[in-house]
Amino acid sequence: MSIEIEHLNYIYGDETAMAVKALDDVTLTIPDGQFLGIIGHTGSGKSTLMQHLNGLLKGSSGRILFDGQDIYEKGYQLKDLRRQVGLVFQYPEHQLFEIDVFSDVCFGPKNLGLPKEEIEERAKRALESVGLSEDYYHQSPFDLSGGQKRRVAIAGVLAMEPKVLILDEPTAGLDPQGREEILTLIKKLQTESHMTILLVSHSMEDVAEYVDRILVMNRGRIFLDGTPKEVFAHYKELEEVGLACPQVTYVMHDLKEAGFTVDVDATTVEEAKRSILQALSLA
Repeated sequence: MSIEIEHLNYIYGDETAMAVKALDDVTLTIPDGQFLGIIGHTGSGKSTLMQHLNGLLKGSSGRILFDGQDIYEKGYQLKDLRRQVGLVFQYPEHQLFEIDVFSDVCFGPKNLGLPKEEIEERAKRALESVGLSEDYYHQSPFDLSGGQKRRVAIAGVLAMEPKVLILDEPTAGLDPQGREEILTLIKKLQTESHMTILLVSHSMEDVAEYVDRILVMNRGRIFLDGTPKEVFAHYKELEEVGLACPQVTYVMHDLKEAGFTVDVDATTVEEAKRSILQALSLA
């Protein structure tokens, strides 16, 4: 499902003395199957933008098209849109409420009015896709670890079988191991299902290794847009708007200044390791 956003503007408190422009002439295209990371500090507009994509917010002006259809056109069914665009909020485990894991994941498809057999089959597939076996089905979700709760919450959205998955700060509050597990899981989902995934984060490290493309938001506008290598090449400009690049970027630039022939465009630890080993072998 391709997404086109054309000159989208959004004003909180429009026509009041407290009006704030949260989105300012945002235009971009997200191809079907892309893994897009949206980066920006608090108040940059990244979460506001995501809430427009399943109709939770409506733009003050501009258009949003899914597969060529304008979601603001008269007669467009937002209910159908929300079935196709799954949104996982920050700390999604706070939305868990059923008596056991399996019931919680069944809740979404049950509300679609599906037959019992299909509901249960969807729940099983979703739980399997997030790495939770039948051993967890009858456990209370509140007895699980933070990372496991996050997996259950994601499974609940996946059971709706969306074409687009939006995750707003999915690693918030997790320890380093939990963050890596969740991000690896999300990348696996995108690779195997070719689902369009939008990952909202304030952490460059979180997106550097996993996404295909990075969108940097600043003051409601698109500040940078490109591959991780293209975006991190502008590390000085990112610092000017209060964002830090991955530590790898700074390490490689420091080594370059120290006289080592290393790849300053390396964005992951693995890329940096290969470049440093090659530089040392030539020294």
